[in-house]
This record gives sequence, structure tokens and C-alpha cells, in this order.
Amino acid sequence: MPVAQAQGLSKRFGAVQALRDVDVVVEQGCTGLVGSNGAGKSTLIKLLLGLIAPDSGQAVVLGHDVATDPLAVRASVGYVPEGPCLPGDVTAADFVAFMAQLGGLPSRQARERASEICYQVGLEEERYRAIGGFSTGMQQRVKLAAALVHDPRLLLLDEPTDGMDPQGREDMLDLILRVRAELGVDALVSTHLLGDVERVCDRVVMVHGGRVLLQGSIAEAAGTSSPGYSVQLGDGGREVQAALVAAGLEVRPVGDALHVRGPDRARSPEAREARSPEAREARLPETREARSPEAEAREVRSLEAREVADVIRDVAVDHAWPLRRLAPRAPSLEETFLRLQAAASAPAGPEAGSDGPPGDRRPLPVRPWGTEVPEHSGRGVRR
Repeated sequence: MPVAQAQGLSKRFGAVQALRDVDVVVEQGCTGLVGSNGAGKSTLIKLLLGLIAPDSGQAVVLGHDVATDPLAVRASVGYVPEGPCLPGDVTAADFVAFMAQLGGLPSRQARERASEICYQVGLEEERYRAIGGFSTGMQQRVKLAAALVHDPRLLLLDEPTDGMDPQGREDMLDLILRVRAELGVDALVSTHLLGDVERVCDRVVMVHGGRVLLQGSIAEAAGTSSPGYSVQLGDGGREVQAALVAAGLEVRPVGDALHVRGPDRARSPEAREARSPEAREARLPETREARSPEAEAREVRSLEAREVADVIRDVAVDHAWPLRRLAPRAPSLEETFLRLQAAASAPAGPEAGSDGPPGDRRPLPVRPWGTEVPEHSGRGVRR
């Protein structure tokens, strides 16, 4: 059962359309909410918390309608807001204990619970110091402790690693993983750092310009079900690319290499028939009980990868081109997001950029893999 759902959510701030007809399903586990600054991530989180009211649409969190029962939602949800928001002249222990009391615990139990949670998030002796002297990473730990102290079922984290040094960022991601594994708390992590999502999340929701571009599992979003290669063949120019395309491959230049893969046959009728139980039993009668569908899927992907490599090799031999690099490679979340962002930003005709009726807007499908993507060296979304 989903922990949160939004249907047709729209929100405007003056002339800015922050969200437009957003449909989102947050499943159990850890979900990443990905988008560049101004995409609508924080607005969506505040709508799910009932801190602001939508112009249209509805949201349900943990079975509670946000519009009619926002207090029940906030009683079951922990919230880590973005940016500085902590009192500097209060100790971490006092602040977290105060938040526990706001959650309904008596003073003594609140102190005990605060001490326990501070220890779990890595605030040991530091919890007796004033928060104003804390680093960004330590302040994020205080916010996480305050979000967990009332024993929530769902965590909403808004840019939890923003402004941290590399070690602090790794520590925070480890904490998010531990909260999920040891406490069983589901999480929605809003960030523009795609590496963070790949590190801790099971699913992803990509947003841009107030619209949902894509939502699904990390593997589906990244396209890792389709094998591919990073190739340096000949001069990598138009003639080389044309020869690979003529051989039935999909080609996309990135930097000094070509990203090459075979056509996506995973959803073809033939592929579905080949994955049917009857076909599997006919192929492997002696091991059909020992082999799972997932194991066979991995075998099929491995076979497809070998076929692609053979085609690339044949093209190199036929044209006497030097093959300097042939390395397995799968598309990443970053590439998927940049493709979808480019598709959403491109003019689509006379209506592009207009504030048309929300009902005309739908999440965009994944753009064909062959679409060229600008070179981008960082792990985050461009701001």
C-alpha cells in the first residue's frame, strides 16, 4: 500500500506555477524526489504535510486526507526542512526533548527519548552544546533527531545533504539507510543530487517545471535493463555512427566516446513470449524449478550484451577501423533526467510554454535513448 498519494495537485504563487496537475505515488521504502532548484520539490512536500493548501487536487498520506485531517498526517510524519531553522542558543538535547514534548511525551520520557535518538543519529557528547556552534552536518543531525523523536512512520527530507562536505554527506546518507533498515521508517528524500538518490533510494520521482517527468524504480528510470557499451571506434565521426546505426544499433555520442546499445527488445511480443513460464520450461526442463525469472532475465541481458559486442566488432572489422575501447556501460539516472528535462524544456508547438489547462499536462515518457545529451561532469542536476 502506498504511504503517500497525490492526484491532480496544482499550486500557484502569484505569477509562478509551482506545481501543475501532479500525480505522485510514494511506495513503501525510500523514494527520491529529484529536480533542479525551482522544480517544485519543496512545494510538493509542504502540500503533503498540509502546511500549504493546493489550488486543486488532493493528497492522502498514511491513509489520512491532508485537507481534512492535517494534524493526523503531521503526527505520523517526521519532517527535515531545508536550510537553517534551528535556535542557536539552545542545546541539541533540550531542543529534541522539546520536540518530543510537542509530540505528546511527558517531560521525563521526552528527555529519555531525546537522549536515545540523539545517540542514534551520532550526537553523543555534542548534544549538550548550543546548536549555534554546530557545523552544517551536525545541524542536519539535530533536524533528523527532531524528526524521529515522536516515532513517525514516514520521513520527509528536504535536501538533507545540501551544503555538506563529502564526509558529512556520506554520513547523512548512511543515517538515512540505517533509519530505514533498523527503524523501518519509510522516507521521501528531496534532492538535486542524483548520486544521493542512487545511493539510498529504491524508487524515484523526477520533476521539472512543476510537472512529473517520470516515476518508477531506480532500475527502470536509469534504463539498466538494457545493456550498452562505451565505444571508441575509428574517429567516432558521422561515418562511424552511421555504420553502427545501419547495423541495427542505437548510438549516442558523449565526449570522446560513443554510447552504443542494441534496440530495446524487452517489451516486444517475442520477448514476452520468451519469458513466459511455458517457454522457460521448454528451454530448461531439467532446471526449471531451480531457476527464477530474475535469473533468466539476467541471462537474457548477458546474451543481448554479447550480441551487441559482436556487432560492434564486426563493424570494426568490416571497415578496418581501430577499436580502442569497448566497455560495458548502462545509462544512469543523470542521463535519464537530462533527456527528460531537455524534452520538457523544448518548444512543442504554438502551445509550448503557455499556461494551458492542467488536464492537458501529463508525465512525459522516456525520450528515445538515441537523443543526444549535453556533456555533464557532476553528479547533481544543473541548477
